[in-house]
Amino acid sequence: MMAETEAMTDLNPLSHRPASPATPATTAKSLRISHDDLAGPPEAQRFIGAEHGGLPISLFLVNDRPGAGPLLHRHPYAEVFLIHAAEARFEIDDLRLTATAGDILIAPAMSAHRFTNTGGAQLRVTAIHTAQDMDTEWLQPTTAPGGAAC
Repeated sequence: MMAETEAMTDLNPLSHRPASPATPATTAKSLRISHDDLAGPPEAQRFIGAEHGGLPISLFLVNDRPGAGPLLHRHPYAEVFLIHAAEARFEIDDLRLTATAGDILIAPAMSAHRFTNTGGAQLRVTAIHTAQDMDTEWLQPTTAPGGAAC
């Protein structure tokens, strides 16, 4: 029983003991990142996986006002959108979709996409880029007053 407890302690990320060979140490900067420590404006805060031990994802925490959203763009990897609050109109290539809280949408690699907050409240979305660095090709001018960059 003691051996199991010791093995479990090695898995505890808050343990001060070094990881055993069976549980490699993390190379991430931190296991907890405060919302306040993320880069970007309040409507589109960014987490870049490459800056946290080469994690294979990056993301935006979107908090857009009604009428706002990123302009048409694409990425060489898929982007996954988790809608937390409000309503948005998405364009993904030729598709036009309305998404609400609880929906998950996927923009395939190289698809032209954008969204606009069509609700009456703040749109809250987690936009997950399936790459450790963000790579965006803007297909429209990049000035979007008050809109998120996803």
